Amino acid sequence: MTGNHKDTSITRRRALVVTGGTVAAGGLAVAGYQAAFADTTTESEATATESGATASATSTAGACMTLMTSVTEGPYYLDGALVRKDITEGKSGVPLTLRLTVVDATDGCTPVKGAAVEIWHCDAWGYYSGYTTANPGGSAPAESEDGSTADDSTYLRGYQIANANGVVKFETIFPGWYTPRTCHIHVKVHTGGEKEDGSYEGGKVNYTGQFFFDDTVAQEIFTLEPYSRHSGSYTTLDDDMVYDGGGASSGLLTLKPVKKADPSKGYKGFLTLGIDPDAESTGAGSGGGGGAGGTPPGDAPTGTPPSDAPTAPASS
Repeated sequence: MTGNHKDTSITRRRALVVTGGTVAAGGLAVAGYQAAFADTTTESEATATESGATASATSTAGACMTLMTSVTEGPYYLDGALVRKDITEGKSGVPLTLRLTVVDATDGCTPVKGAAVEIWHCDAWGYYSGYTTANPGGSAPAESEDGSTADDSTYLRGYQIANANGVVKFETIFPGWYTPRTCHIHVKVHTGGEKEDGSYEGGKVNYTGQFFFDDTVAQEIFTLEPYSRHSGSYTTLDDDMVYDGGGASSGLLTLKPVKKADPSKGYKGFLTLGIDPDAESTGAGSGGGGGAGGTPPGDAPTGTPPSDAPTAPASS
């Protein structure tokens, strides 16, 4: 994005401002865990591993109860994301598997069964579905040159519903970047709603935040195709307007390469999200990090979002 992009329509589909702030009473906590899940893991083994991860989170309640930074939903949110595990829709990039665990930080970090985790992020060149005319900054090919058959209003967006262990899993690609942000993934945790017409309806948002990536890993990924076709000044974690340096408690993912000698084979990312199921996070955020005085940042997107929620058929 560049500084002269503006969006004059203030709707639910548009960001308020990307800011950071400490959650007050009823806030969220987050802690990383480093359990690895092999591609050959059986269903019973995976269940046992997930249970172990949950037990680990519970046993480290001190970390789980650490209040984290809450941020707004950002300038690229769209309602009506689909409930599905694979959100790539054919977008090219380095594979990324996310395994996230949702726990109740007010009740000994017990799993939150049925929590809906929603994520969305940009593609390898910095474009978001629904806002594909927004310039990602630097020098990037046009989004239409990607060559994929992805729906431009639904790619790299989706929900998953937490199982009995509070675990959700997404298959996606490593995000690219856009000016002036570091590499990141947006996330919301919902409770109290239900799956309807392929999406998730009702309930309330308990947390709005972002996941972040180690600079060394990200910068290595960005030397690979198709990321390398987007050139310019990448913003590191230290210089990002949102990430506050708190590690896992600020959304920094634990990453494990699928094959250490070949980063193009992909990564697995892990994080435990501790929520208060009775709290509600509107995504308005607080504090600095975006436009002064709570005004939208100057790099707000120019792309026009779809007038209706996505209607593409959901995939499990």
